[in-house]
Amino acid sequence: MTKKIKHSLETLIEKSLQKKATQAEEDLLEGFMLSEYEKTSWEKNLMGTAVNGFGKIEKHIAKKRISRYMAYAVAASVVVLLSLGLLIQPEVSDSAKMLTLKTGKSSDSVRLADGSVIYLAANSVFEYPDHFAEDRQVKLIKGKAFFEVAKDPQHPFIIRSGDVQTRVVGTSFHIQMNKSSCNVIVVAGKVNVSAKNQSVDLVSNEEALFEANTLVKKKASKMLVVNWYNEDIELKNVKLHEVLELLKNKYNVTFEVKKDSLLNTSLTLYIEKNAALENILKQINYISNLKFETNGNTITVN
Repeated sequence: MTKKIKHSLETLIEKSLQKKATQAEEDLLEGFMLSEYEKTSWEKNLMGTAVNGFGKIEKHIAKKRISRYMAYAVAASVVVLLSLGLLIQPEVSDSAKMLTLKTGKSSDSVRLADGSVIYLAANSVFEYPDHFAEDRQVKLIKGKAFFEVAKDPQHPFIIRSGDVQTRVVGTSFHIQMNKSSCNVIVVAGKVNVSAKNQSVDLVSNEEALFEANTLVKKKASKMLVVNWYNEDIELKNVKLHEVLELLKNKYNVTFEVKKDSLLNTSLTLYIEKNAALENILKQINYISNLKFETNGNTITVN
């Protein structure tokens, strides 16, 4: 249909320029060209780059003082090209706004646009887009987080944490960062971890540790293979060193134990998901007489 219209249009223009067209053909051509010209001019504000180009054609026509039919012919040609999608269309920006979640002394969480839920530990920083275009990419800039990633096989979920990249489709896992290392602990599903041209695949209860430019795969601590951000935890006859490991990661603090023998102290605790660290330390002190001295993010155990 487009070819037929284009052919008829060219024939009428040629006849008109050669002054061989009948008055009826001249009227038909003028009416068609004028309507297309006016329509195209009306659409200038809507067509962006394409019609901006047409504006340049108009100026060129004025300078050359060619016939009105040639002007109409150019206008109609632009219309045809627009209809065929052959002119450059305005570029539509799909850039996402980057948002940042920062935590203080307590943990927090955020649900992303794809349905994934991120639980951020205390003293941590997480960056994410307000929506995903093609890739689902986020950043853990500081601290620790637990990820419950929504399944989407067509769009892998990628987390950058320093030099480490973690790639998943749909699963749950921890990422824990500090100045000298980063580790990924898988609770469920499968995860690929890469750093400095090294790569390992992890499944449930496995951990990848990146330290001193080396990526190592190992079995994960049973204390960390839970969503301790969003669940109450009951510990029965657990050694102090395991409790401190959990608290270290949940609250992003460091423990200094004055006597190694204290690490074997057995404890039975119930830790609510939103419990303040101070309250947990008081609970431990009450049942064991252990004393805690806090200096910033470092806690000394006596």
